[in-house]
Amino acid sequence: MDGRDLVRSVSVVGSGRAARGLRTVRAAWRRRRIDAAGLPRRGAERARVPGQVQGAEPGPGGGLIRFGRSELRITVAVNGAVFWGWDGAGPQPSYALGESPEPDPRAVLEPDKDGGWRVVAERATVTVSRHGAVEVCTPGGVTLRRDLPPRWWEPVGGGTARWMQRSEVAADARFFGLGGRASGPRLRDGTYRLWNTDPGRAFGPGDDPLYLTMPVQLVVADAGTHLVFHDTTWDGTVVLREGEEGAGSGHDRAGRCEVRMDGGPLRCWVMVGTPARVLHTWASLTGAPALPPAWALGHHHARWGFGSEQEMRRIVAGYQRHGLPLDAVHLDIDHYDDHQVFTVDRERFPELPQLAEELRRDGIRLVSIVDPAVKATPGNAVYDSGTAVDAFVRDPSGRTVRGVVWAGESAFPDFTHAGVRKWWGGLYEERLGQGFAGFWHDMNEPTSFNAFGEPTLPRSARHALEGRGGDHREAHNVYALCMARAGYEALRELAPERRPFLFSRSGWAGLQRYGGTWSGDVATGWPGLRASLALVLGLGLCGVPYSGPDVGGFDGSPSPELYLRWFQLGAYLPLFRTHASLRAGRREPWEFGAEVLEHARVALLERRRLLPYFMTLAHLARRTGAPYVRPVWWGAPEDRALRDCEDTFLLGDGLLVAPVLAPGADRRAVQLPRGRWYDTVTEEAYEGPAQVLVDAPLSRIPVFARAGAVIPVRGADGGLELEVWAPARGRTGGGLVVPDAGDGWDEPEIERYVARRQGRGVVVTRVRENGSAAPTHPVRVRGLD
Repeated sequence: MDGRDLVRSVSVVGSGRAARGLRTVRAAWRRRRIDAAGLPRRGAERARVPGQVQGAEPGPGGGLIRFGRSELRITVAVNGAVFWGWDGAGPQPSYALGESPEPDPRAVLEPDKDGGWRVVAERATVTVSRHGAVEVCTPGGVTLRRDLPPRWWEPVGGGTARWMQRSEVAADARFFGLGGRASGPRLRDGTYRLWNTDPGRAFGPGDDPLYLTMPVQLVVADAGTHLVFHDTTWDGTVVLREGEEGAGSGHDRAGRCEVRMDGGPLRCWVMVGTPARVLHTWASLTGAPALPPAWALGHHHARWGFGSEQEMRRIVAGYQRHGLPLDAVHLDIDHYDDHQVFTVDRERFPELPQLAEELRRDGIRLVSIVDPAVKATPGNAVYDSGTAVDAFVRDPSGRTVRGVVWAGESAFPDFTHAGVRKWWGGLYEERLGQGFAGFWHDMNEPTSFNAFGEPTLPRSARHALEGRGGDHREAHNVYALCMARAGYEALRELAPERRPFLFSRSGWAGLQRYGGTWSGDVATGWPGLRASLALVLGLGLCGVPYSGPDVGGFDGSPSPELYLRWFQLGAYLPLFRTHASLRAGRREPWEFGAEVLEHARVALLERRRLLPYFMTLAHLARRTGAPYVRPVWWGAPEDRALRDCEDTFLLGDGLLVAPVLAPGADRRAVQLPRGRWYDTVTEEAYEGPAQVLVDAPLSRIPVFARAGAVIPVRGADGGLELEVWAPARGRTGGGLVVPDAGDGWDEPEIERYVARRQGRGVVVTRVRENGSAAPTHPVRVRGLD
């Protein structure tokens, strides 16, 4: 017995949270007993490295290289992505990939110097040393990444091998990604765990890991950008060390990365190119981002603790009375009957379908929280139907695993089983019948309250893993991804005429296929505000373009200034949602005084005006993988000043947003990329690359438009209008517009526009395959000097 755990048990039971506290103590000890009996004991291990190269065999897109104690398969796909897998590991089965891309027939395996081999392809050359080091170079021969020979630790008696892979990158390289990291978007020196985790409290920049981790790194250096994905779902760590340049001495220290995994295949994908090309390749590999309905790009209001239909009506009436746009209202777990998923408390919400219809007539949709845990009580319809189809996770002895969540003792569906996903998906029919138009997946790391130890299922819990069989060590990180798949595929069948709207607290590589995510329980405070932006930027660089924070923070009561600055930031992020805890202060704009209310109204109206631009960015994300929110170095990754800029971002190609992230600030420095940029309020022009000092009064945050940008906006009559920012003299500009009806599955044509100076004015034309034409929308030119 661990004495510290015994102390925690006594502390929890004696804390006054009696019933739930006692259940969490029992759950923690039960989890420990299950794992003690069900997990293989790790005894003596034997270390192994690949050994010397023995020979090679060409194959489609590359070939197989044999070493004394291992073998390495390298394949270059037609989309330019490079795959390699050790010891027979292939691209499939994989939860990240939809289908494996076709091998590139032009990629050639050929001998290299010193007994090694190399694969030469259009976008990269991959060189393998005679000891098993793998080097990825640009077509011009510049090394982007060098993976040293891997090492395995194999149990002497058989079982799952651990492995470690060390890599080197350029001394000037910067690391981004690894999923949702509050300390980012640039990842400093440190250790990052790959295990989706509910921190159990509001988090800040120093907390790691969080709900959504991914073994996906984007590495940006002078020589080029590359993305690397280690495709294994097991628990692991990534240790990063940025390099140092020798200040002209020639003694640079390379950047270093060390990946350690507790199991799973040692296989990875590498994509090389510009940031835009890399993310396009990543999307082609892992799936196009889901396209949200237009209303999901508006403003959402949520709270844990609405409590009743009357309270909801009061909040909605407040938005209407103050002239504030509102597009969605979210119901948290308090609308359930005794916290049981797929139920409604009929006393507090007696006419929910009628309420949903009334809201829809006012342009407001209802969104329902959906938790995976099912109250394990006979007579609960969901539990009974799940039991009938053997839907719930079992321990190694065959008993249903029980955890503790909001409803008490609960069972957990095994979403890694296709039949269970089908059963679970059918339950969304009840939600649609209640009038819900969107879904918010929560607690799906999965979380099970424990007085001590990890707040999740036993690691020895058994999962189907698509028929392969395995345990929670392998299934944990993809549990939420498979839950999202279950919901999304069901909604496609149950409401085929509508685009599903779904976002999930947890997930893994490929989550974008089914929807987006949000920050989770970010702490109220200025550090939490900074973490909000870091999470959105980092997730976008991992291929999840739709995300956003709890505006105002999840806990506590923000000051009027903090709330307003958070609100102003949220107005330019994909998911714009206010939300707070049951015990937190209010989050309605009118609760913070007349001045905040007026400035919040301006931010909301500007978001409403920009909805056609957000819709265009959503379509472009689906077609290209480019995130809506991009780091300022997106178009110039070689600019080191931009690479280190973390407090400003690009919204698409046309806008640059500089949120205020510190208290008391009424001015701020802004790092501008190359070109001319206009302040969108004053229309004053600034020339980049430069750092400029601009006003940031409480009434607004600085937003700049790129000279020549063509931005679709909502006109005064509600129709689509083209806002064109004058190109610099002698230059042209342009932009893309995707008109969208708001929902449905039509694929609207991408409209391409070019703007050029002509005399003292600006001429805008639409580019077509058979020539050019006049714009089909009204044009408003801004920034003319």
